[in-house]
Amino acid sequence: MNGTPETTPPSFIPSGAPRRRSTPSQASAQPQSFQPRRSTPKRAESPAAEGAVPPSFSPVAASRRAEPRSSSGSGNRMADRSQKTAVNGESAPFISRRESRLRPFTPEPYHPADRGIRERHGNDARNMQRTVRPQLHGIGHGRTRAMGAHRIRHRALTVLAALLVVILVAMIGLVNWVNGQLTHKDMLSSMANTPASTWLILGSDERDGTAGTGTEQDVPGSRTDSILVLTRPKSGSSSLISIPRDSYVTVDGQDMKINAVATMSGYKALVEQVEGITGMKIDHVVQIGFGGVEKVVDAIGGVELCYDSTVNDANSGLVWEAGCHQADGGTALAFSRMRYSDPTGDIGRAARQRQVIAAVAKKASSPAVLTNPATVSKLMKAGLSSLTVDEKTGAFDLIGMALAFKAATGTKGVTGSVYYTNTDYYPKSGIGSTVLLNESKNTELFSQLEDGTHDPGTVGGM
Repeated sequence: MNGTPETTPPSFIPSGAPRRRSTPSQASAQPQSFQPRRSTPKRAESPAAEGAVPPSFSPVAASRRAEPRSSSGSGNRMADRSQKTAVNGESAPFISRRESRLRPFTPEPYHPADRGIRERHGNDARNMQRTVRPQLHGIGHGRTRAMGAHRIRHRALTVLAALLVVILVAMIGLVNWVNGQLTHKDMLSSMANTPASTWLILGSDERDGTAGTGTEQDVPGSRTDSILVLTRPKSGSSSLISIPRDSYVTVDGQDMKINAVATMSGYKALVEQVEGITGMKIDHVVQIGFGGVEKVVDAIGGVELCYDSTVNDANSGLVWEAGCHQADGGTALAFSRMRYSDPTGDIGRAARQRQVIAAVAKKASSPAVLTNPATVSKLMKAGLSSLTVDEKTGAFDLIGMALAFKAATGTKGVTGSVYYTNTDYYPKSGIGSTVLLNESKNTELFSQLEDGTHDPGTVGGM
């Protein structure tokens, strides 16, 4: 128009053809986009000739034209850009070249589980991480919780270990204190050891200043008025057996009652006499002063005792009405020593002594006593102040004795006295009335007690 050469507007020129300015000589020429292309051997069948979409408008053709541009990384990036299909058939997000230049490259954080994914899926592993990553994060959180629980357990074990150390130190201190309170004396014999654990329990007035009181003037000085053998076998029932104080024995050819042996010949001689009766090695000897019995009973608040007869005994000081009563320390001591008002004499007294011991053991091991620190302290001081033990006995041996006491005086224990044939036997030596023991029955009895084969219950007598 107005003499201006007619040219095809640039906006109508297909993108596949180069845009050139028109010249006057080309004004009447046919538009370049409609000029036939030169045929080449490789493009013999042109899509344009068949009426297909011109190459400039074909995405495939565009990508093919981009391939020979360069063999460097830019060509590969264009190829990656044209791939729109990701793993699982989903479309991958399209990122323009401009966005790829502006967005800094951030590598995926490495996770140990990624290694297996990369090995299985190769180049597609990076795309698969987008779906797997939430699961990997879950695993990490689980490991964090596990580590937290491990730290809590570790701290709890540390606190528990520290507490156990404190308890152990306290126990060691207590054991050392108990050992320091004990009075030791050489008492054990040289007899070979036997399987069961044995304690010889002696009740004496040696340390309470009452020796020779009353009408019992047959032995000068202190007397061993209570003799008990406590046995704990390796298996079976524990036992607590009394030996009557007037039992007839012979020491170095001299006749005497067994309660006089310690005073006349020493404690080793007394231990040897008991070993001869029982056939067992005595492992520990514990001598209890009668004054200590009174202190121990008072320390635990008294014990309940039962006796079926009414008694008013001047020798022991026992005043008792038939039945069961709560006894304090003084009454329990008189209850243990009374024998002249008992029709069975020394046999009945031994039975009452075992009753007092059982009552003390039961009360001392009760929760009401063990959970009261003040009561436990009084009990320990009262008991330890009145004890004399052999040269080897210590705190742990006393604990074992207490446990054996409780077992022997329980429903599964064996209690009673040795067997005897005569309770009023008079030897020719003129030592007065004695108890004549049954040697054969006692040998059989203690053999069963040592093996733990004897049935629970009461034993001894005629």
